[in-house]
Amino acid sequence: MRSVLIANPKGGAGKSTLATNVAGHFATQGARVMLGDIDRQQSARHWLAARSPLLSPIAGWDIEPDQPARPPRGTTHVVLDTPAGLRGKRLDAMVRMVDRILVPVQPSLFDILATGDFLTELASYKRISSGKVRLGVIGMRVDTRTRAAQELDRFCASLDLPVLAYLRNSQLYVQTAAHGMSIFDLSRSRAQTDRQQWQPIIDWLDTP
Repeated sequence: MRSVLIANPKGGAGKSTLATNVAGHFATQGARVMLGDIDRQQSARHWLAARSPLLSPIAGWDIEPDQPARPPRGTTHVVLDTPAGLRGKRLDAMVRMVDRILVPVQPSLFDILATGDFLTELASYKRISSGKVRLGVIGMRVDTRTRAAQELDRFCASLDLPVLAYLRNSQLYVQTAAHGMSIFDLSRSRAQTDRQQWQPIIDWLDTP
């Protein structure tokens, strides 16, 4: 089962946007997807509640009385959205559960500094340093022509973690989220630019 953790200790980094669109990609490829939310704001759960049954299905946690939450039977892909401040034992547990970690970062000084400490912490995990868990960084709401984007790229390169992709600040993400949709639920012509930006992420996610 492919499992992807979306994590960043700083709030407002774009975790839910990234998580819902990763889940949307998997679902439109025919995978049996669960989008799990361990964020107190429950952004992913609200997104799922707004999703039309006419779209590619995405499940939430399977919750039974007196039983821990778990992926529904037959799930092939799990995407986990996480809260700000995920550290310590909760982070330990998450790293043991997944095989991919995506870290969204916005190109501001405070975001870069906060995320730098987090990436250094992640690099100390044996499952990550040994390659059992793959780690990727995504630049969120970025204009690649700006100095901020260059600084983010330089910073991640110093950690030997090149940025997988830069995603622009597009209203399509706002519009689709309001209806429980991802950009992958839209026609290719309508989301062409954003799909092109996502291609390196998709290649990374789909590589065995």
